[in-house]
Amino acid sequence: MCILLFKFDPRPVSKNAYRLILAANRDEFYHRPSKSADFWDSSNEILSGLDMEEGKEGGTWLGISKKGKMAALTNYMQPKTDKNAKGRGALVTNFLTSDLDSYSYLKKVAAEGHLYNGFNLLAADFNQLPDPAIEDQGKEYIRPILNQYAAVCVRCPGYGTRTNTVVLIDSEGQVTFTERSMINEDVNQWKTSTYEFKLHT
Repeated sequence: MCILLFKFDPRPVSKNAYRLILAANRDEFYHRPSKSADFWDSSNEILSGLDMEEGKEGGTWLGISKKGKMAALTNYMQPKTDKNAKGRGALVTNFLTSDLDSYSYLKKVAAEGHLYNGFNLLAADFNQLPDPAIEDQGKEYIRPILNQYAAVCVRCPGYGTRTNTVVLIDSEGQVTFTERSMINEDVNQWKTSTYEFKLHT
């Protein structure tokens, strides 16, 4: 399981207010190979961690692009998983690299969702906001669920929270992306990295 909490205000009233505050934990097997958050290549366009497990390389759980696209993925427990299902991390990677807007992309994912094990996907395009149709969506529904089931940190033998991420986007489009990652499967060793950039307008 993973946890993702966010506050979104598409029209902050104060210049010092944030458009987005996002906090996320990645809960995963400690031995699963992955790269910490960094820009993917010399273009410095897309920032995320990367899954390096064989057959799922290049997928990610949370990422953002300088063009204003952001996506985050959480899985959820299900009685039986399909070992032949597509890697869910590609859902985030594909959105960040596609030309589709978030609505069109999520419609496509909805039609193909049966090809993956269970997941929740958040996709946003900050250059297409605010969208009045979705501003109030979920307010009555999501808060009781978060209050009842959210776990701040998971610790089990061989599995648990191994990455914490905070993404801040201010009213001017300035992004601060901070990630804290476990080192060498040791719950007492952590590395923190921070990236700052401005969204393209």
